[in-house]
Amino acid sequence: MTVHEGLNFAGGEWTPGTSGVTFRRHNPADLGDLVGEFPESSAEDVEAAVSGAVEGAALWGAAPAEKRADVLEAAARWLEERADDLVVELVREEGKTRAEAAMEISRTPRNLRFYAAEAHRIEGRSYPAADGGIVYTRREPVGVVGAITPWNFPLNIPSRKIGPALAAGNAVVFKPSPVTPLLAQRLVEALLAGGLPPQAIALVHGGAEAGAALAADERVGAVTFTGSTAAGRAVHAAMGPSRRCQLEMGGKNPVVVLEDADLDRAAQIIAKGAFGLSGQACTGTSRVIAHEAVHDELLERVARAADAKAVGNGLEAGVDMGPLAAGFQLEKFLDYVRIGEDEGAELVTGGRRLEGDGYFVRPAVFEGVAPEMRIAREEIFGPVLAFQRASGLGEAVALANATEYGLSAGIVTRDLERALEFARRSRSGLVKVNQPTSGMAMTVPFGGLGESSTQTFKEQAGPSMMLFYTQEKSIYISPR
Repeated sequence: MTVHEGLNFAGGEWTPGTSGVTFRRHNPADLGDLVGEFPESSAEDVEAAVSGAVEGAALWGAAPAEKRADVLEAAARWLEERADDLVVELVREEGKTRAEAAMEISRTPRNLRFYAAEAHRIEGRSYPAADGGIVYTRREPVGVVGAITPWNFPLNIPSRKIGPALAAGNAVVFKPSPVTPLLAQRLVEALLAGGLPPQAIALVHGGAEAGAALAADERVGAVTFTGSTAAGRAVHAAMGPSRRCQLEMGGKNPVVVLEDADLDRAAQIIAKGAFGLSGQACTGTSRVIAHEAVHDELLERVARAADAKAVGNGLEAGVDMGPLAAGFQLEKFLDYVRIGEDEGAELVTGGRRLEGDGYFVRPAVFEGVAPEMRIAREEIFGPVLAFQRASGLGEAVALANATEYGLSAGIVTRDLERALEFARRSRSGLVKVNQPTSGMAMTVPFGGLGESSTQTFKEQAGPSMMLFYTQEKSIYISPR
C-alpha cells in the first residue's frame, strides 16, 4: 500500500520540518504496513507557522461571511467526493472498523456545513445612550487560534474546532496527534481545495514539543484542545489569564441500570458505549452501576456481548472491533487489567492480547469493583468495563458521582421520574437516558464538568460556541 510523505504547512507552503527529524506511523492492525513518515516539528516550526498565520488572520478576518461560508461548503464537498478513499485511510491509520470510519467521514462534511451557516450569524447588539446617541457591540475574530486535537476522531474533532474558527474569520494553526497525521493533512488539503487562503491555515505535525510551543506563543489568542486531563492542564497553565482556552479532557463515564430495566436493551447500550471504537472514546462507558436485583443477570449478558465481539482488521468483513490505536494504548490496557486483578476485582472475561501482528485485545469486564480501586477512578481509554453494585438509586448516584471527572453519564430504566432525578443529581455535563454514553448530536452543546472540561465554553453548538472564537467590542457614538 501507499507510503505517504507527510509535510507541514506553514506560510502558505508545504514544507518538511526544519530539524529533519521525522516519525513513522504504522497500521495498528498490521505493524508491517507503514502508513507514512511525517515531520517531528520543533518550536522553530511552530514559530514559523504562527508567523504565517498572523499575516493570514488579517486577510481572512476581512473576508465577507459569504466567502467564509463558501470555503467550508466547498471543503465539505471535497471530502464527500473522496469518502471511499478516506474511509480506507482512516481504518489503516487509526484502526477503526469500516463502519465506524464511514460514520466519521460522513459526519465531518456535515460539521463543516453547520459551521458555514454560523458565519452568517455573528452579530452584535445595540443599546440606548443617555445623550441620544447609540452604543453597540460588534464581535470580531480573535486572530490566531491554535487547535490541538486527539487521534480517536482525527477528522470529526478537528472539524468541530477549525470549522467555527474559520467561520468567525480567524486563522488556525492545527497541531494534530502524531497517531493520525495523515487524516489531519487530508483536512487541510480539503480546506485549501475549497478556496481557503493558504495563509489562513497552518499544519504542524509532531508531539508534545510542538503542542507546548503553540500554547506558549503569545500571538495565539485562543487554543482549543481535546485530549488527556494532564495535557489539558499544561495547556491551561501556558495560556495564562490574558488568553482564552477551551479544554475537553478525560472521562470515567458510568451507566446506572435500575431494577426495572430491560436487561437485553441495557446490555446492548452498555456494550456499544464500552466496546465501540475499541473503547477509545472520551464519552465511552467505563463503569456499570447495577441494582443488586439485576446485577448478576446483567453482568452475564454484557460478558457475552464482550465475548461475541469479532476483533480484527477493520477492513475485513464481519469485524466489529478493531485494534487499539497504538503501542502505548496496548500497554495501558494490559497494565490496567493487571492493576484491577491486583486490587482484588474479578476479571470475568477478556483482558488479553490476541495473537497477530497488531494491537488486538479482547475487551475486559471486571466485577466486584470497589469505589477506591483505580479501575473505578482513572481513565483507561480502552475496552475495560468495571461493574459495581447499588442497593437503590441514591447509592447509584453516589457511586456515579464518585469521580473527579464529569463528562458523560447514563441511566437505563423504565421509570421517567427516577431518570429525571438521576439527570438532576448527576455531576456530569452530558446525561443519556436509555442511550449509550457515547454518540452526541452535532447541533447540541458538548462539554463536561469537573476534570473533564474548563466549563467556560462549549464545543459543537450552543450560544457559547462562536463566542469562544470571537471577541466583543463596545462602541459609543454621540450625535455630535
